[in-house]
Amino acid sequence: MPTSAPAKVPAPQQPGKAPAYGALDRYFKISERGSTLAREVRGGLATFFAMAYIIVLNPIILGSAKDMYGNQLDNGQLVTATALTAAFTTLLMGVVGNVPIALAAGLGVNSVVALQLAPRMSWPDAMGMVVLAGFVVMLLVATGLRERVMNAVPFGLRKAISIGIGLFIMLIGLVDSGFVSRIPDAAQTTVPLQLGADGHLNGWPVLVFILGTLLTLALIVRKVPGAILISIVAMTVVAVVIEAVAKVPSWGLTTPKWPGNPVATPDFGLVGQVSLFGGFEKVGVLTGILFVFTVLLSCFFDAMGTIMGVSDEAKLTDAQGQMPGINKVLFVDGIAVAAGGASSSSATTAFVESTAGVGEGARTGFANVVTGGLFAVALFLTPVATMVPSQAATPALLAVGFLILAGSIGQIDWTDYTIAIPAFVTMLMMPFTYSITNGIGMGFITFAVLRLAAGRGREVPAAMYVVSAVFAFYYLMPALGLT
Repeated sequence: MPTSAPAKVPAPQQPGKAPAYGALDRYFKISERGSTLAREVRGGLATFFAMAYIIVLNPIILGSAKDMYGNQLDNGQLVTATALTAAFTTLLMGVVGNVPIALAAGLGVNSVVALQLAPRMSWPDAMGMVVLAGFVVMLLVATGLRERVMNAVPFGLRKAISIGIGLFIMLIGLVDSGFVSRIPDAAQTTVPLQLGADGHLNGWPVLVFILGTLLTLALIVRKVPGAILISIVAMTVVAVVIEAVAKVPSWGLTTPKWPGNPVATPDFGLVGQVSLFGGFEKVGVLTGILFVFTVLLSCFFDAMGTIMGVSDEAKLTDAQGQMPGINKVLFVDGIAVAAGGASSSSATTAFVESTAGVGEGARTGFANVVTGGLFAVALFLTPVATMVPSQAATPALLAVGFLILAGSIGQIDWTDYTIAIPAFVTMLMMPFTYSITNGIGMGFITFAVLRLAAGRGREVPAAMYVVSAVFAFYYLMPALGLT
C-alpha cells in the first residue's frame, strides 16, 4: 500500500501510555498496530459489503449441480450454511489469528466440488472429501510444513503474489460489475472479453459502477476517512433509487430493492450431512486421493496467496516479509476448510476481498469480529444483507487493487531476471487464468527452472523444489489420465 493511504494512520501509542480501549485494545493490539476502533469497524463493514455476494453466489454454484443420484442441494439451506460458516470462521480468525482476513466459501473450489466431485458420488461423500482436505491442511500446519513452504517463497515472489492478487481483484470487480463481459464461444473470436455486455457501456447498473469508482478514487485522493465504505453506502442508495424509478431489467445477482420482508428464518438442514469415506467406495482409493489432493491444492495456495497479500498490505509482516504468529492463522484456515465441508457449503477459505477492509484501515482481528457478526446477522436478515448490488461494492476492488500495485511493484528487483520473470508470470497468470493458485504454481515452476538454468540452483530452498514438482504433477494429471 502506498504512503498516501486513504486515511492517515495514527502514530502507535508511546510505551507506558494507557490503551485507548482498555482490554479490547490490549487483546487485539489496536493501538499497537496504529489503528483505531473506528477504523476497525469501518474496515469490517467494508469487507462484509465487498464479499456479501457469496451468500447469493455460492448457493447458485452448488445448487445448480446434481450428484450421481440426481440430487440437488436446497437453495435456502445453502444460504444458511454459507452465512453460518462465514460467520464462524471469520470470527475465529479474528479472535485467534488477530488478522483482518475474512473467510467464506471459496470461489473455484466450490466449482470443483460441484462439477468434479458431486457427479461421481453423493453430496455427503463430496463434502466428506472437503473435510478430509481440511484435516490434511491442519496436519501440515501442525508439522510446520505449511509455514516452511510460505517462508521459502523469495521476497520478490511474495510481492508478485500481492500484485497478482491486486490485478486479479481488479478484474473480478470489472467482470462482476458488468463493465467488461465474456464474449460467448459462439462468436468464434480469440478475444475473450469485451466492454460492457455488447461492446458498449449500456444501462443504469454500469453507470452506478462508474460513478462509484470515480467517487471512491476521488475520496481516496482527498484522504477522506471511510472512503470505500462511504462509496459503497452512497452508491447502494443511488441504486435503490434508480431501481425504484427505472425498474432496471437486471442488476445481476443482487437487485437493490428494499425487501418486503427483511427477516428470513435460517434452515440448518445441510449442517452435518457428511460422509468422510463414502466417496472412496464410489470412485476408488486412488481417484479419491486425487480428488482430496485437488481440493487441498486449491485451498492451500489460494489461502496462502491471499494471506500473504492481505497481511503485507496491512503491514503485518516483518522486514523479511514474514508474518509473526502465522501458524495460528494457517491453523484456523485449515479448520475453515473442514468447517465448510461439515456445513455442506464447500471449502471455506481466506477472501481476497478482505483488502477492501484493509483499504479502510483495518489492521487487527477486531475488523473480523465486525464482519463475522454481520454474517451472523445475515442468517436472519439475508434479504437485507444481499441488497447491495455488485455495482456498488466492486469499485472498492479496483481502488484497492491499484493501491496494492502502487505499493509493491517498485520493491521487486527487475534487474535479476531469475526473479523478475517468475514475478511477471505470477502477477499476470492470476487474472489471466482467473486463479490465484495457477499464478502461484506457474510462478514457482518458472522460478525453479530459471535458477537452475542460471547455475544458481543451490539458492532455491528445498521446499520450493518440492512445491514446484507438486504443481508440475498437478498440471500433468490430465495428460497422465489421472483426472
